[in-house]
Amino acid sequence: MTLHEHPRDRSGFRPPSAGGNRDTSTSAPEEPARDAADTSLRAVPAALFASLRLVTGFVFLWAFLDKTFGLGYSTASGRGWVDGGSPAKGFLGSVAAGPMESTFHDWAGAGWTDWLFMLGLLGVGLAVTAGVALWPAALAGTVLMAMMWLAEWPPAKHLSDGAPSMSSNPFADYHLVYALVLIVLAAVGAGATWGLGRFWTRLPLVRDHVWLH
Repeated sequence: MTLHEHPRDRSGFRPPSAGGNRDTSTSAPEEPARDAADTSLRAVPAALFASLRLVTGFVFLWAFLDKTFGLGYSTASGRGWVDGGSPAKGFLGSVAAGPMESTFHDWAGAGWTDWLFMLGLLGVGLAVTAGVALWPAALAGTVLMAMMWLAEWPPAKHLSDGAPSMSSNPFADYHLVYALVLIVLAAVGAGATWGLGRFWTRLPLVRDHVWLH
């Protein structure tokens, strides 16, 4: 009886080589799944930035609405802008520390101060909420936050009358946080997700002037 020697099975398991080479024929079907996973991961930061943008925009819009109509939160009912109240007078008039204390007192109650303050809140709030003109909004919002930071003057340990300022940090406070958030939102183009950013950047005027993005 003749014994037939079967040829060695060349399609069986092979240990990986030292160079880490692998059979590309078995990895090809995994590529579409990997691409889909990468796309999903990239969508997560976009959604997070969009959520941050909407919340930040609402902060500015709500401040405008409350000060305009006296909704009973930071502005008492009947003391809104439409009722003849001054949106900036209470804040600037209560400044009690810092190098611009007397200057802010002089500005308190002035018509131009109220208009600039309220237009700043409205403009930044609408732009950030809609996801358009994020760089101009970041610039305007940063200037507004910087002025409010100077008015509160966190570095002071004591007020001008000697009372404790109750400042919790000599530098970083929520005004700086808001300013940084506005800059980051503009830098990452957060208006493209859940906003009108894509439409905005296609407008001829905006397309030709990057600073309007």
